[in-house]
Parts: sequence; C-alpha cells; structure tokens
Amino acid sequence: MRGFKVRQHGGPEALEWGEWPDPVPGPGEALVAVRACALNRLDLWVRDGVPGHRFPLPLVPGAELAGDVLALGPGVNSPAPGTPVVVGAGVSCGVCAACVSGRDPLCAHFGLLGEDRDGGYAELVAVPARNLFPIPTGLSYVEAAAIPLVFLTAWHMLAARAALAMHEDVLIHAAGSGVSTAAIQIAALLGARRIFATAGTAEKLERARALGATDPIAPGDDFARAVRAATGGRGVDVVVDHVGGETFERSLRCLAKGGRIVLCGATAAAEAKVNLRAIFFKGLSVLGSTMGSNAELGTLLGWFERGVLAPVVARTLPLEAAREAQELLASRALFGKVVLAVDPDATSVPRPRA
Repeated sequence: MRGFKVRQHGGPEALEWGEWPDPVPGPGEALVAVRACALNRLDLWVRDGVPGHRFPLPLVPGAELAGDVLALGPGVNSPAPGTPVVVGAGVSCGVCAACVSGRDPLCAHFGLLGEDRDGGYAELVAVPARNLFPIPTGLSYVEAAAIPLVFLTAWHMLAARAALAMHEDVLIHAAGSGVSTAAIQIAALLGARRIFATAGTAEKLERARALGATDPIAPGDDFARAVRAATGGRGVDVVVDHVGGETFERSLRCLAKGGRIVLCGATAAAEAKVNLRAIFFKGLSVLGSTMGSNAELGTLLGWFERGVLAPVVARTLPLEAAREAQELLASRALFGKVVLAVDPDATSVPRPRA
C-alpha cells in the first residue's frame, strides 16, 4: 500500500511517503480500503512529538477515516466486503468492565487510531470490526471522515459529561475548529437556549452563527465580560473548552452557580490557575472528557442519517498533499475540517463495491 508514516519526530518532512506492506486483519478485525481521512491536531502531535509521551513509531497517522470493507479477519462475519463504512477512532479491549458498560474511554487499553496504532494516512488499514458503522445516507466518504472523532468528542462532552439540558446557556470556544463546529450543532440539538461562541475572525463567527451560535462574541472582546453582560451577571451553565491556559481561567468566571466547564484538550497551554473559592462557593464542576464510546457513536450517526447534524469540511486535498494539509491545519485559518481524499471518488456518495 502507499501512504505516509512517521518514523521519527520532526517538521513536515517527518511525514515519509512510501510503499509499505499491506496490513493483515487479525482476529476480530477487518481490512478497510481507506477512501478519505480527516486531519486533527493529534496528527501534528504525532508528527512533532510530545514531551514525556512516547508514540509507537513508525506510525501511520490519521484517526478519522471512512472507506470500504475489503476483507474480514478470523471470527468476523460482518460487515460484508464492499460495505462503505465510517470507522470509530477509539480502540479498546471490548471486554473489561468499562467497555461492556459503554465507557470505552476508561478502558485501561484505550487508544486512538493514528496515535496508538496505524491510522488513515494510507490506502489500507486494519481496525477492530466493532468500530465499523454504515456511512449515513447521502454523505460522501469525505464528509463521513469528518465525523467520528470531533463529533463524538463534542457529543460526549455535552451530552454525557456536562449533561447539557434544554434552555441552558453554553459558551463554546474556538468556533472554527472541528470539535467546536460539532459542539455548536449538538448544543442546538440538545435545546440550549443561548449558544455563545468565540473565534479569531468575524468571518468565522458568521459561519458559527449559521451553524446555530446565537451570540457570537467579537474577536478582541473580553469574552468573560461579554457573557456576564449578556446574561445579566448570571453567566452560562456550560463552557466547552479545548484551548486551556488563560482561556480556561477566564472561562471559570463565565459560569453561573452550579455551572460546568468541560475540557477535552489544551492546545494553547496545559497549565492554568484556578480560583478554588469560586469552585466551592458557586458549586462549579470541572469535567475532563476524552472521546466517547462506540455506542454513543452509533447514536450520534443516527442524527446524521436524519439530516439534523452535518459535517463541516473546509478543504479536501489528495493524500499525497498531506504535508500541505497539515500546514493548513496548523495555520488555524480555516473553518471546519481538512480532509485527505485517499481515493479520487472520495467526494462522491458511496455505493457498495464488489
């Protein structure tokens, strides 16, 4: 197969293009012909390296992908070869107490495609068969690839961890990112009353408004002050944050009594100062969140089948342009996902292949 591997950490040159041995599906696995793979900031961390963390190099990056089932490993009877599928990004043992109770991310062996085992920057990938789901009707491979990590992350943050209720107010940071474009739509679906959103440009905020953000906060404005003013000093019930650092600190000041801040990343800074008095006086909750379960992904995909949720794709590039695609992602200039078309027909709605 052709594709990219990271053999050692570095800049864009660390993405090494080549022909590699085809993966062989083991027991409980399926071989998938990758048609499209969406990028995430995780891909940059795999390429650049993270101090104190060891990746299993050499590694094919890419956590979010869609394609066609090519072959089934021992003990697997479905889905049939030729079936178009979207692939769940989280991999766990499937048999421990956490997994069988639908809490896959708490499994001691939980990991991600493209981080802990080979992912989608290649023509073929072997994945657990339980991670395969039908592509929602009407979506292309490219659109389907833009779903499984970012939408599941946002769903788990809002529905499971923060338990966002109807008529509650929510603040969503970095509205142009994949997780946040998903979170805006999911907050609206769950019945949020007001959806505040921050972004670096007015254009991104207009795009966020089109997705359902009711109260975009102008770039450069103090978002904590804006939220307090708009809510009469009350604050919001939930904050969605994957920025961290100083943004996290100010977000705590945005919360109403009993409010929850849910964090799935720290792209700006991994450390923040916390006012402990505010947490216990106001009954605040600080919630960590990583991905979600395969069961949640199955539920989530039903909303795409109904046309209620929609992936947001900013740019599609061929697989060979993965280095350029990563630079686009790193620039933070786009609104939505960057997706690699591994197959020339990836932008079409799939049909079963023989």
